Amino acid sequence: MPRHSIAALTLTALTISAPVSAQQKPGTVEVVADLTGAMPTGVTVAPSGRIFLNYPQWGDKAPFAVAELKNGRPTPYPNLDANDLRSGTARSHFVSVQSVVADGANRLWVLDTGAPGFSAPVAGGAKLVAIDLATNRIVKTLLLDQPDVVLPTTYLNDVRFDLRQGEQGVAYITDSSIKGPGGLIVVDLATGKALRRLSGHASTMPDPGFKPVIDGQVLMNRPAGGSPTPWLVGTDGIAISPDGATLYYCALSSRHFYSVPTALLRDPSVTEAQIAASITDLGPKAPSDGLAEDADGNIYAGDYEHGTIRRFAEGKWTTIAQDPRILWPDTLSVGTDGWLYFTANQLHRQAGFHKGRDLRRQPYQLLRVRVGAGPVLLK
Repeated sequence: MPRHSIAALTLTALTISAPVSAQQKPGTVEVVADLTGAMPTGVTVAPSGRIFLNYPQWGDKAPFAVAELKNGRPTPYPNLDANDLRSGTARSHFVSVQSVVADGANRLWVLDTGAPGFSAPVAGGAKLVAIDLATNRIVKTLLLDQPDVVLPTTYLNDVRFDLRQGEQGVAYITDSSIKGPGGLIVVDLATGKALRRLSGHASTMPDPGFKPVIDGQVLMNRPAGGSPTPWLVGTDGIAISPDGATLYYCALSSRHFYSVPTALLRDPSVTEAQIAASITDLGPKAPSDGLAEDADGNIYAGDYEHGTIRRFAEGKWTTIAQDPRILWPDTLSVGTDGWLYFTANQLHRQAGFHKGRDLRRQPYQLLRVRVGAGPVLLK
């Protein structure tokens, strides 16, 4: 595939209407857990094999924001108090969590949007929280409150870490704003100081004229009693190369994904124009929500139009999982056991897309497919 700069449940998978590469037969999809109640978005698998989920406040009135999966059931993590905003302030409690990611230092990082219902982030709400998995205690909270970085329109979406950079490492975060500019945010984990990069750049914004088709219908905002409008979401999926040198990202409302050198993102002396000139358009792909990476350098993405999981290797996309249960593959996570885990949460069936009718059918599911490689742990 040409590369060019843009600066200027256990059952054999069933066939559905999505193209399958002739080079590889889709793998078997397994159910890890059936999930009832609020709709989950994120999942992460710690190196120890522990599985964590998160629940943003999108209208389901999730009773907790972060959970550990124990015996097939989500349990509030690290405790119920941290998940109960009524018992304290937004600075010390989870508000609306969009992503959880385990690192190579035995910590779970919680990315709190601080923005329930996609509102503007509340004071003290937007933050990165680290939980020590050995003690199950919060050990670090970084407030993301720089007004030039976290905007009133910002919606913090997903995050990747490189603990080798600086004193304590860096985090790379996507801003998937639905109201304003998308972008990338780089956070110094020692100081909490952050940089906003590629804000409103074409690569962090929805594709012009993007119209995803699911179940034979263009996905649009269709409020009860209102007129349909395009559903356009900025930078969402994010992945990092095994050497930490390259960051991959894509907008949710896009058929492209991109890469950029991480060294340029981290360096405050590098201009936006210099970063933009270094971006590589990696070509067309199916529209996806999250991205994931493995230690062999492969990138994974869902295809929410066709209900598949795909792998990007050597410049080509291959379908590795295809199953009617893959109903909006949201977040993906590679475990040390060689499996790719992902949530299927039926996001596209929410009432806001169907004139006020909620078409989701529980349970939601946590699924997995064998990939035979481990996670990227930059420690």
